[in-house]
Amino acid sequence: MSDFILIDGDIVMFMPSFAAATVIVQPGKLAGSGPATIGGKKICVDGDESKVSVPGCMYMTPQYSIPGTGTLKISALAGDQKAKHTNTGGKPVLLKGGNFTAKFEVQSPAKQPPPAPGPPIPDATPQYSGNGMFVTTNMKATGT
Repeated sequence: MSDFILIDGDIVMFMPSFAAATVIVQPGKLAGSGPATIGGKKICVDGDESKVSVPGCMYMTPQYSIPGTGTLKISALAGDQKAKHTNTGGKPVLLKGGNFTAKFEVQSPAKQPPPAPGPPIPDATPQYSGNGMFVTTNMKATGT
């Protein structure tokens, strides 16, 4: 099935729910590296998604209510987000598709208020898993 081809500058939207963690998400941007262009912007190809990184996002969990921070990244594309037939520069182009798998890497852990006088207890989970989607400005060119 054909879908819109992703291009340089397209938006990466992350969902705020990452398992037990709620992240105050910020959008990321794709940087296209394919040789072909659409409307003067480079096409995004397989591998460009791995360069998306959105640092400095706050998060908390029901147990760890003092916010921490981390970085949002794409961990895996959905099956319909990498073209099977459309290529540029020998690499499959990226398609809008459904939802990708995202990861939230903790840099500064959220903390649990202490039950008694003493320091807060930090969240020991180094990474949370969630989802996201692409928002493209390309409404003309499609790939399969």
